[in-house]
Amino acid sequence: MTDLGFWNLAQQSPDKLALIDPQERQWSRGDLLAEANRVAHGLRALGLAQGDCVALVMENCAEFFHINLAITQIGLYMTPINNHLTAPEIAYIVKDSGAKVFFGSEKFSDACQAAREELDFPSERAFALGNVEGFRPLADLTSGQADRLPEDRSAGQVMNYTSGTTGKPKGVRRPLAPMDPDLIAGLTTGLLAMFGLQPEDDNIHICGSPLYHTAVLMFSSTSLHMGHAVVLTEKWEPEAMLRLIEKYRVTQSHMVPTQFNRLLKLDPAIRAQYDVSSLRAMIHAAAPCPIDTKWKMLEWWGDSIYEYYAATEGGGTLVTPQEWRERPGTVGQAWPNAEVKIFDDDANELEPNHVGTVYMKLGQADFKYKDADAKTRENRIGNFFTVGDVGELDDAGYLFLRDRKTDMIISGGANIYPAEIEAELVQHPKVADVAVFGIPNDDWGEEIKAVIQPMDGVETGPALTQELFVWCAERLAKMKTPRTIDYLAELPRDPNGKLYKRKLRDPYWAGRSQI
Repeated sequence: MTDLGFWNLAQQSPDKLALIDPQERQWSRGDLLAEANRVAHGLRALGLAQGDCVALVMENCAEFFHINLAITQIGLYMTPINNHLTAPEIAYIVKDSGAKVFFGSEKFSDACQAAREELDFPSERAFALGNVEGFRPLADLTSGQADRLPEDRSAGQVMNYTSGTTGKPKGVRRPLAPMDPDLIAGLTTGLLAMFGLQPEDDNIHICGSPLYHTAVLMFSSTSLHMGHAVVLTEKWEPEAMLRLIEKYRVTQSHMVPTQFNRLLKLDPAIRAQYDVSSLRAMIHAAAPCPIDTKWKMLEWWGDSIYEYYAATEGGGTLVTPQEWRERPGTVGQAWPNAEVKIFDDDANELEPNHVGTVYMKLGQADFKYKDADAKTRENRIGNFFTVGDVGELDDAGYLFLRDRKTDMIISGGANIYPAEIEAELVQHPKVADVAVFGIPNDDWGEEIKAVIQPMDGVETGPALTQELFVWCAERLAKMKTPRTIDYLAELPRDPNGKLYKRKLRDPYWAGRSQI
């Protein structure tokens, strides 16, 4: 295991392919290592010491990995920031993280510039890809720095921030392990081993989601540490992904159900043009996957579709394609060294086949929300934590998710899970995307609202609404059928598929207390 880890592999085989960036430039392991080492030396020259943090707002690019592979070998924290945030939101995370260096990008120059000015962040510690006023060129950090491994290496890690859907985002901070970074990197490869992937073995990982997301960066960087090359794209498009899978003989990826839905909406003739026989482990998570969607993907991509359940805070469960076929809808059993329990609102553990809040065991990966002890305590029962999901375990310990607790609709005293309704509506051939949530109803407390993003060229109006009502009536109980349907050209999702449902729901609850 100590022979694994990108830094070891790059020294052993510097000419092997490591990265294909969004411009399809090919980076050898040696080239990638040299740039990462220059960043590491540059950060140390600025005076950064073990435990310090750097923050970055960047698109998917090779430089993202340069920084990641630098900080994780010199004992620093790295905080990637969602590049769709506003300047005040960026400024909040840069300040809250305690970042000593702020990396930005010309593509987000207005927000980066305004955030730096709001914080009065020192320009001598701000670096940018391209031109951003108040930032130095990234080359100023690396120019003249050695390309050899830094001395006194120690393991660093990423400190991600939660999405902030229920308040200000919080940094998930874990203590730095007092271990050699090569050993830590080798240990992390166990993540991919759980999905049947082996070191080297001609594996190619494709990354089409934003690297600022926890799992996206984790799976991509772990692929590098396992000796797998990474194909990196800046913006995910369904047919473009199929082209790259065929061109580079891709074997694995980390995906979300929204991407599956969009792939399945492609014309069958387009889908049939591309060879996807190289796929081995197309891993998905982040949201409940409609059962019909999963069956269609298994039919198309074969038994390469793996699923897991986890969070920025930790995890989790895993289900193989074979297990899922036996128990459709499950997100799996607890993976090695993990444990899952279901509790009610009074902190009583529930027996199998009872719905409650899902809790996962902290194990050895304890964490706290940075400077938020109360929030840290609130999500704990003993040494278990929750992120607010609702679900149940079957008799064999397989977890079935229902929805987020905050998204559950209570109508006439009945609990209704929007994910179930969304899973049926998204199968309609004229529906590109859907969000379901509760809005005020004076008699029932809440009623069901659906907001539909139609497929391109589909005309919206009463005829389509009636068609969708009929579709629901054939698949859902009457109490689960939306009372009203609205239409939007595009739902508010981030590039990784996360739906900002509060942006749709909150206007209906303005001035009222939500159930």
